[in-house]
Amino acid sequence: MDVAAEGKAIAKVNDLVIFVPYVVPGDVVDLQIKRKKNKYAEAEAVKFHELSPNRAVPFCQHYGVCGGCKWQVLPYSEQIRYKQKQVEDNLRRIGKIELPEISPILGSAKTEFYRNKLEFTFSNKRWLTNEEVRQDVKYDQMNAVGFHIPGAFDKVLAIEKCWLQDDISNRIRNAIRDYAYEHDYSFINLRTQEGMLRNMIVRTSSTEELMVIVICKITEEHEMELFKQLLQFVADSFPEITSLLYIINNKCNDTINDLDVHVFKGKDHIFEEMEGLRFKVGPKSFYQTNSEQAYNLYKVARDFAGLTGNELVYDLYTGTGTIANFVSRQARQVIGIEYVPEAIEDAKVNAEINDIKNALFYAGDMKDMLTQDFINQHGRPDVIITDPPRAGMHQDVVDVILFAEPKRIVYVSCNPATQARDLQLLDEKYKVKAVQPVDMFPHTHHVENVVLLELR
Repeated sequence: MDVAAEGKAIAKVNDLVIFVPYVVPGDVVDLQIKRKKNKYAEAEAVKFHELSPNRAVPFCQHYGVCGGCKWQVLPYSEQIRYKQKQVEDNLRRIGKIELPEISPILGSAKTEFYRNKLEFTFSNKRWLTNEEVRQDVKYDQMNAVGFHIPGAFDKVLAIEKCWLQDDISNRIRNAIRDYAYEHDYSFINLRTQEGMLRNMIVRTSSTEELMVIVICKITEEHEMELFKQLLQFVADSFPEITSLLYIINNKCNDTINDLDVHVFKGKDHIFEEMEGLRFKVGPKSFYQTNSEQAYNLYKVARDFAGLTGNELVYDLYTGTGTIANFVSRQARQVIGIEYVPEAIEDAKVNAEINDIKNALFYAGDMKDMLTQDFINQHGRPDVIITDPPRAGMHQDVVDVILFAEPKRIVYVSCNPATQARDLQLLDEKYKVKAVQPVDMFPHTHHVENVVLLELR
């Protein structure tokens, strides 16, 4: 038995590979096949005969139902071991390139309450667990706020306590829920799109600031009055909230990027801090969700870049410019490119806040922006730092990097499989000199990986 990239255990029966969630290597179980393809099957454990010695007791009451933190059944030391193996297997099997010794993974100091952002969904359809259905449990209140159940878009698991974010997040969510129950507020029906309360987002920060965004559907004037009474209750109950915001979403989907954000109390942003640098985080901003490990990740990237103060650095997929601004003190100039215009505006603001004069930011699709003309205009980079989305880099981007011929490339990735594919494409001109995995998300299978490449 082994563990797959998706966090499921792998069993083999003859030549058939079977993926099983919520079990660990060493468990002896009866399996029921749920889905079968030519080369693999998916199953669930229906009976445990023997538990693995490499098993931990899940600490969350919602484990196995909400769909998150699947690896709570593995001790953290085992999680780290499998993530290390995942990186090494992907780079060697998919990349098929010469590799140095891969550094031991940097584990997270915090394995609970480490996230700085969570989003909760309201729904008038509370998810009942299999056990509740078997026992024919009847709830007086079928409205729920919590997490979507995987595969059931209109049903939400009522969350009492989540261990991912500071406990203030639980207290705020439960207080809003109880107030809504007591005052008979309607929760959204995700099929018919009827109901007032839709979503809430909680952001905490290393500067101890706190942002809460409540998202609702408002179609009548009296609903707005009710909604503001709820917000006033939140403001009065939690004076530690520094940014209380609300969004009116009358669309049929939950995206908020195209909607106005209103300030009910406080500021429209909070700050994250790193080595004295301050990063403004707005309601729509992207920021790495594990602040402490983000700092370790960026330190690795900066160390790999080997900056002396004379280099021109290109930061591809720069997001809100966190890495670009973080390395700017050690570089002659940094140029950040990102396809989301709002993120680039955040990046410029962050440079201004920190009095960074040597960073330029451009918005546009990476394959359209990073062209030979762009490089001829702005200069050939000495170092390229790239942190693409899970799908990896477009072939056109790889081609332009090969044309640019920077001395060093630092490739940060949240998907070692697509990273390995891209490393193979770069292998013609670049040799991998160092690999450093970093664990950002304990109790999940996700892992970040930083690779240093140097021109052959």
